[in-house]
Amino acid sequence: MLRIAFALILSLISATPAWAAVKSKNIDYKYNGKTFKGYLAWDDSIQGKRPGVLVVHEVWGLNDYARSRADQLAKLGYVAFAADMWGDGKVSSSMEEAQAWMTELRNNLPEWLGRANAAIKVLSEQPTVDPTKLAAMGYCFGGGTVLQLAFNGADLKLVASFHGALVVPDSTQNIKGKILILQGADDPFIPKETVQQVKAKLDQGKVNYQLILYPGAVHGFTVPGSEKRGMKGVAYNAEADQQSWQELLSAFDQVFGKKS
Repeated sequence: MLRIAFALILSLISATPAWAAVKSKNIDYKYNGKTFKGYLAWDDSIQGKRPGVLVVHEVWGLNDYARSRADQLAKLGYVAFAADMWGDGKVSSSMEEAQAWMTELRNNLPEWLGRANAAIKVLSEQPTVDPTKLAAMGYCFGGGTVLQLAFNGADLKLVASFHGALVVPDSTQNIKGKILILQGADDPFIPKETVQQVKAKLDQGKVNYQLILYPGAVHGFTVPGSEKRGMKGVAYNAEADQQSWQELLSAFDQVFGKKS
């Protein structure tokens, strides 16, 4: 009987899925005299260094949604670091408050880039990360953030913007990696003229990029329950969410090489 019980325990252990090895921890880091509270996720069962991915949150701050995306990436074998762009781990459910934080930072490009690059530094210094294989992805405000990183010469193999607050680059000369822009075709917060201006600039600079518009999708299409905030033009779209995630994974395969 004991042998049977022991064999059963062993079978359960061997059947434990790989995601059970995913670990996470909070990391405090500093920039310009301010403390930021990021979130690191990785699979502890994987040996050696692997690509690192920076995750930049929406306007609301580093909340559970951004952490969940970091966890997803860790389950796939990447090391993910979710940045804290507001400092002290601040989050808000007030659009007025969050908008004020975003406006202040977007109006100070050196500070904006400095905070994002400080998070990249934390990611690149992790012992599990290959610092030559880095990417960044972001949502809403975070999408605009990772695009600014690319436009200003960050050494990233890929940046991916999901329903991002698009910014038109002054120049494309400093872009070093691939750019992936995933937008809702009916997003009322991003004028179609802005989308076309970004596309024209990237075309002109012969940048390696993809810009994909999802019909019927509006702002926040990757965030389950985003419509519950009661904001017109913001809603989850399962199909666009799934398709855009697959585009991200395909882009990772292109820039990092497919996993064996």
